[in-house]
Parts: sequence; structure tokens; C-alpha cells
Amino acid sequence: MQVGDVDVSFTNSAAFMAIAVVTATMVIVLGMRRHALVPGRWQSIAELSYLFVANMVRDTVGSEGRGYFPFIFTLFLFVLAGNMLGMIPYGFTYTSHIIVTFTMAAAIFVGVTVIGFIKHGVHFFGFFLPPGTPLLMAPLAVPIEAISYFSRPISLSVRLFANMLAGHTLMKVFAGFVVSLGVFGFVPFLFVFALTGLELLIAFLQAYVFTVLTCLYLNDALHLH
Repeated sequence: MQVGDVDVSFTNSAAFMAIAVVTATMVIVLGMRRHALVPGRWQSIAELSYLFVANMVRDTVGSEGRGYFPFIFTLFLFVLAGNMLGMIPYGFTYTSHIIVTFTMAAAIFVGVTVIGFIKHGVHFFGFFLPPGTPLLMAPLAVPIEAISYFSRPISLSVRLFANMLAGHTLMKVFAGFVVSLGVFGFVPFLFVFALTGLELLIAFLQAYVFTVLTCLYLNDALHLH
């Protein structure tokens, strides 16, 4: 679909993002609808997810991170749902697209930087010169810290994108061997089965890593060094 010179097509990526939002919302909302004292399966999943992220925010950001918990929780569920949906046959992994991961990482980077300036004002620039650094080292330390800081959206996005893309590519290669080898495809099929279990673990770990790094960046903005 074209609107002038702009392509506004509803892509697979957009479709599965919508599915991820609906799925994550249903798991949390429907899982908690009974408010049972002894939680069932779905309520346990909702409560464990909540506690997992809440503990992550508390351990990395501290008490000041409570106000940002809704965003962190939403981010974790969105990335996790995207990773897991890609494991379903004929599913689509939008987190394996660099444009998606970089957009999320860039939004986090800008948001965290704005929070840092709101809280500390011009003192936020002190982040680029660690406490106790001799002034003679400033011409070297400041550029290194600046490069490290401004490379955050790149490293954050590439880490998630590369891991998800590499895992799915490897699974597709071995799946191709299963078909092409016919009756001798049993061995590569075992590899596909093992890789599926590994990919499920990686899908969760990458959602955790993306979220915990976001928390660490937020902690830096709130507390500097």
C-alpha cells in the first residue's frame, strides 16, 4: 500500500507485533481474572512473570525504578513474545529484524538520556568522566566513555537481532538436510530437535538480557557512576 511516496503496507512484522501484544495482554489479564489464593497454571505464569521483572528492576535500579516498572515489564513481555512466536511453525520472528530491534534500542537510549538530563541537568555530562579520574586523563577518558555510551543502541539491538537470526538460520539449514537426505535425515532431525530446545532457552535469555541491560542503562541515568 502506497500513500504518496511512503510505503504503509501492513507487514508480517507488524502483524506478529499485534499478535504478540494481544497474546501477552491475554496471558496477564485472563491469568489474573480469578485472583485465586491458590493460583492456577495461568495465574502462576502471570505472577511469576510479574515477580521476575519486579525483582530485576529492584536489584538493578533500586527503589527509584518502581515508577519505570510498567515500561520494563511491557518491554520484557513484548520481546519474549516476539522471540517465542518465532518458534511456532510458520511463525514470524520480528526480533530477528535489525530495524525492529534498533528502533526499540534507540527509543530506550533516547528515553534514558532524557531521564538523565531531567534528573541531573548539566551534571549528567559528569557521566563521561568517572569519579576519581585525574584531569590529565580527561582527554582520553571522555571520548572513550562517550563512544561507549553512544554505541549502546547499536550493541543492544545487534545482540538481540544476531542471536535470533543466527539460531533460526541454523535450524532452517538442518531442517533442509532432513528433507534432502530422505531416510538418512534422522541424524539432522535429532539436531533440529535439540536446537529447538536450545532456541527456546535462548529466546528467554535474550529477552532477559535485553531487559536487564535496559535496567542498567536506566540505573546509570538515575544514579550516574
